[in-house]
Amino acid sequence: MSTIRVVRGVGTAATAMASYDAALAAANVHNYNLVQVSSVIPAEATVREGETAPDLGPAGNRLTVVESRATRAAGTADEVCAGVGWTTGPGPGLFYEASGDDPETVRETIELGLAEGRELRDWTFDAEEVTVATAAIPERGEEYTTAVVIAAYGESEPIL
Repeated sequence: MSTIRVVRGVGTAATAMASYDAALAAANVHNYNLVQVSSVIPAEATVREGETAPDLGPAGNRLTVVESRATRAAGTADEVCAGVGWTTGPGPGLFYEASGDDPETVRETIELGLAEGRELRDWTFDAEEVTVATAAIPERGEEYTTAVVIAAYGESEPIL
């Protein structure tokens, strides 16, 4: 049975892309080429939440993920938030992602999305979880702050 690891990170840097890279580093998924997929959890998968990912293979490999991310410039908001929720059962499950400036709104959006997704499917669901990464944004400066939540599917694979 494969494991999907849900990890989160926040980062601040001089550019938007560098802050994203810093947030990925905080989650320990910065050395992979991330390939985003839609949000279906295979029936045989186990979802585990943790602060950071373990070693998932050599640098440069492809890593399949569901990702939520948000980046804000200094002084544009008080906080930046990204979240992922998942609902599972004895069969397949679903992820749902949202991002924004308010952690409670992000959480509510995820919960609503999961409820809507369950309504579209004739599957059994018996569990739901949500995790949100939140970072304070500096009031001044020329920095960017990014929050990410990554659901990483299994181990990385060679890209070539």
